[in-house]
Amino acid sequence: MPLREEILAALANVIDPELRRPVTELGMVRGIEIDGSEVEVTIALTVVGCPLRSSFEDQVSRHVATLPGVSKVTLHFDVMSPDERAALTTKLRGGVETRGIQLSPTTRVLAIASGKGGVGKSSLTVNLAAAFAQLGHEVGIIDADIYGHSIPHMLGIRQKPVVVDKMIVPPVAHDMRLMSIGFFLDDNQPVMWRGPMLHRALEQFLQDVHWGELDVLVVDMPPGTGDVSISLGQLLPRAEAVIVTTPQPLAQEVASRAATMAQKTGMRVVGVIENMTSEVFGSGGGDRLAAELGVPLLGTVPLDGRVREASDAGVPLVVSDPASEPAQAIAALARAIDESRAGGFTRTLPLVS
Repeated sequence: MPLREEILAALANVIDPELRRPVTELGMVRGIEIDGSEVEVTIALTVVGCPLRSSFEDQVSRHVATLPGVSKVTLHFDVMSPDERAALTTKLRGGVETRGIQLSPTTRVLAIASGKGGVGKSSLTVNLAAAFAQLGHEVGIIDADIYGHSIPHMLGIRQKPVVVDKMIVPPVAHDMRLMSIGFFLDDNQPVMWRGPMLHRALEQFLQDVHWGELDVLVVDMPPGTGDVSISLGQLLPRAEAVIVTTPQPLAQEVASRAATMAQKTGMRVVGVIENMTSEVFGSGGGDRLAAELGVPLLGTVPLDGRVREASDAGVPLVVSDPASEPAQAIAALARAIDESRAGGFTRTLPLVS
């Protein structure tokens, strides 16, 4: 007959797929019943109809059913009470009941910015984030392109975020947590908001979302130099900017404005990425922009239809085809950005009045 302590130890390996912590630590193990070699486990879910029940079933079967002396495991589900959810929320916020920015002080915030649309910034954001995850980092993504949100589609995420006692738990895909305004809209409705509402949405993404212990938070910025860029600089003064351009001189010129905007809102500019390098668009724009800004060219990514196809399929190319040329280029970019954390070539631009 298995011991209760052995079963609890096995359940410590069962990880909530969204909160990313053991069910034993989260107080989700409601009961354990042992009848000879048969075991019944009850787990209390945070909300009714949790979309990831199958993950718990698979993990409990894998970790408990393989214990010596166990011939059968039955998993039951219950739902946390309001008081239990409130206690869980306080626990996840480190014992602090008041709201505030829900990011670890060690989380690196990277704003992927460009001066204009159409430079492949969102697909680059998704793939860079996935490459950071492959480096072993805990990664989150904020889809801050409020008017042109597209990251949920690119990651194949269909479920809505879970709300636990006013705390939002972001969906997870490919080991990355995502928050997007697209989760809160119906049927691809347009966002018709003015500046204060945009600021409030971004503030909620940072204050009400349980991000956990992230190493990197990658922010897909909207094109241009408007309200969201200003708000991010105000809310996250330690954020760093990565500037994306295509090779054309016009894109380079507009991206330069995005870099200046980042500097004026207190961000440090890590470097420049030239995206869509090809015979069609040419090359060299990233080099010229980096020289103009006095920051490194982090690398170039070739124009390749496989990036679009992977995004349409909801799987980043660095995950679906890591050996492809663009995936290799993006993985190299992620390593270069990762290595820049020590401050080797991250710098603040000269103040432009």
